[in-house]
Amino acid sequence: MQMSILLFVGLLLIYIFTILGNSFLICTVILSPQLHTAMYYFLCNLSFIDLFYSSNTVPKFLLDVFSKHRRISIIGCLTQMYFGLILGNTEYVLLAVMSYDRYIAICFPLYYTVIMSWRTCKYLTVIMWAGNFMLSVIPTTLKPFVFCKGNKLNHFACESLALLELVCGDISFYKFILFIGSLFVLFLPLVFIIVSYICIIISILKINSADGRSKAFSTCGSHLTVVFMLYGSCMTTYTGQGKQYSSNIKYISIIYGAVTPVLNPFIYSLRNNEVKTAFRKLLTRYSASRSL
Repeated sequence: MQMSILLFVGLLLIYIFTILGNSFLICTVILSPQLHTAMYYFLCNLSFIDLFYSSNTVPKFLLDVFSKHRRISIIGCLTQMYFGLILGNTEYVLLAVMSYDRYIAICFPLYYTVIMSWRTCKYLTVIMWAGNFMLSVIPTTLKPFVFCKGNKLNHFACESLALLELVCGDISFYKFILFIGSLFVLFLPLVFIIVSYICIIISILKINSADGRSKAFSTCGSHLTVVFMLYGSCMTTYTGQGKQYSSNIKYISIIYGAVTPVLNPFIYSLRNNEVKTAFRKLLTRYSASRSL
């Protein structure tokens, strides 16, 4: 009982800070004209994804902590899986887009506003969301899951790999889709991120000013921290599909399901002077309006 209380309090605090942190970042960017650039536009997208990705699983998990039965309907479980796939897949692609944004900003600063125009940002956003929606929903719509191996899920949430353990018959089609999805959503974006940052590092080393190099590395440091956390935990999960491994998936999933969403806004805001300056200006403006 004591362990359940500690787990409940810990997850509740994580979820509260996830909501506050991501909401703070979104509001700060929206209300600060100086932050209306491609970099912060995509950062808002990241906070939006983290906010809803965490909300997709954590509230249900909190309800289940003190529950003896811990039930969820099939429709509810599939809905949770679809939202998790769409939001999660979009986040991985978004990190690749953000690395491209940093590559253009550092390697081609004079052309940055032309290349990363609002039109380009909108097109990239539509492609990201529409592409990942189709990749996540269409395969299981064409060939729906048929469950016959019990009704107990060895996981904290309804994730695709855990659900496959309950699916009847040959599941090679679903494993093939998972492989294709991992290729396009995990491996290719990761390769793109690595190549982008190799080019960025080469460009930074050519900068003569020590302050310029420090600022460039600081800008990219936040993004790389998030990339390592998210890709590390998720690739560990979705590249191992053996039975022995699947029993441990639920513990690794806590990192990208609850921990990463709460850390992202703090990583980007505490390490970013522009965000901190914009927030101070908002507080000053609010204080001045209240005093009138």
